[in-house]
Amino acid sequence: MFIGRYYHTLEENNRVSLPKKFRNIETNWIVTRGLDGGLFLFRAANFKEELEKLSQRTFTKKAHRDFIRLMTNDAKEIIADKNGRVSLPEYLIKFAQLKKQLVVIGSYSHIEIWNQNRYHQYLEKIESQAEKLAERVDD
Repeated sequence: MFIGRYYHTLEENNRVSLPKKFRNIETNWIVTRGLDGGLFLFRAANFKEELEKLSQRTFTKKAHRDFIRLMTNDAKEIIADKNGRVSLPEYLIKFAQLKKQLVVIGSYSHIEIWNQNRYHQYLEKIESQAEKLAERVDD
């Protein structure tokens, strides 16, 4: 389980240090475009599980095919080094508009990596809607 918010920097060679609380014996990760503006980082096994759930849906629906394409076409397997650093591909750095200052967020089953300014703008927007969001969760 991944929870919490951590501030990090984009290092040389497009590397990001994962927070110590997110490191474990797992070194194989899948990074892909996220939703809402950041990147998703899954343990490789968890990514496979998520794709298996998606594959249970019919492929005849365009929205289903499009979503699978978005999640898989830009996905890349990456390996954390002994210090818990991962190298992000340039095309995903551009997609998420990552700069020097990053936020690494635990989102329960996966990690998100955001441009710090972009994340705080997004957070301000949704915080004002917290009650409305809570009401709609079970819809």
